[in-house]
Amino acid sequence: MAESVKINRLEIENVKRVRAVVVEPTASGLTVIGGNNGQGKTSVLDAIAWALGGNQFKPSAARREGSAVPPRLHIVMNSGLVVERKGKNSDLKVTDPEGKKGGQQLLNEFVEELALNLPKFMNAGSREKARTLLDIIGVGGQLAELDRKEAELCSQRLAVGRIADQKEKAVKELPCYPDMPRELVSVSELVRQQQEILARNGENQRLRENLHRLEQEQQSITQKLQELLRHQAEVDEKVRVARLSAEDLHDESTAELERNIACVEETNRKIRANLDREKAEDDAAQYRDQYDRYTDGIERIRKARMELLDGADLPLPGLSVEEGELVYNGVKWDCMSGSDQLKVATAIVRKLNPRCGFVLLDKLEQMDAGTLAEFGRWLEEEGLQAIATRVSVGDECSVIIEDGYVKGQKAPEGEPKKAGWTPGQF
Repeated sequence: MAESVKINRLEIENVKRVRAVVVEPTASGLTVIGGNNGQGKTSVLDAIAWALGGNQFKPSAARREGSAVPPRLHIVMNSGLVVERKGKNSDLKVTDPEGKKGGQQLLNEFVEELALNLPKFMNAGSREKARTLLDIIGVGGQLAELDRKEAELCSQRLAVGRIADQKEKAVKELPCYPDMPRELVSVSELVRQQQEILARNGENQRLRENLHRLEQEQQSITQKLQELLRHQAEVDEKVRVARLSAEDLHDESTAELERNIACVEETNRKIRANLDREKAEDDAAQYRDQYDRYTDGIERIRKARMELLDGADLPLPGLSVEEGELVYNGVKWDCMSGSDQLKVATAIVRKLNPRCGFVLLDKLEQMDAGTLAEFGRWLEEEGLQAIATRVSVGDECSVIIEDGYVKGQKAPEGEPKKAGWTPGQF
């Protein structure tokens, strides 16, 4: 892979608030342009973006207010390439030591747009950031399909889960009678049994009535004993037989059947309630099983996503995508520290175009000195060049911009006299 392109030296004149500035950024690590508000720090970054990125980055009011001299930009890259914009129309001139031609097209080979406009990435939505990363590492399409399948399963699981919850809630609200039989009680069967008992009792009554009749007849015969001795003997025998038949007779009670008949509707109501509860429990169990199957499918998709990302060439250790959002060391973008956000953004921008070895960063005053130093060390380890601004005049600043100049540099002619300055020459 060709060496990444960085900025060796930049010279800026009459751009926005800048009067005349020369900066030689460190090859790797952090070059902090410090100064108070309104002194021209951001103007330096805007000038670099314009010089390298083309007229789409040109400030709407590029010429410094009150200056009769048009803007002049002169940037020397570590490859020997020289980029200039000067003259009334700020025409672009690119001088390549290898003799290549192409102007802005030549610059576009190594200049990454987001390196010049990092806030565009920083301010994008979390999912858009994740899509940018996935497209870079070449798994965007595969991951999008996995995300689609997961979203579909999650939607189906949500619907089934809601039904399962409703079914389970309904089961809890249904009454249960554990001492009831499983089959409904038949009224006609109870009536049939009652009629059989009544029939048997009727037969018993007939036998009793027969005994009574015979006893009456016996009495009549006894009265006529003298006259009916022979007939009495026959009747006595009949009486004896009838008495034997009647002695062992016992009437059956229909009270329990009558109670059962009276309670059959209540009994059947309870049995039906038990059957309804069993059906509800079966329904709830089926939906819960279905919910669990969806959960297993979602877990398989998430495992496939992790395997896909584990095998991808990610720009930063600990960087991943979970649920469609960037995650760094287990933390989502909105919960990352400012330093980690810059690390992630810078690493992704470098991955977009590995030949672009620099990035412009504005407003680093939110970082304390320790975090700033840590970020600078990380840039050095990664071989990245960052040119940043910070509202400060402290020792952490590489140069200080003061009233459009680098503090300590000489002013051009026509400006407050500072010996040694030649207009248009840095």
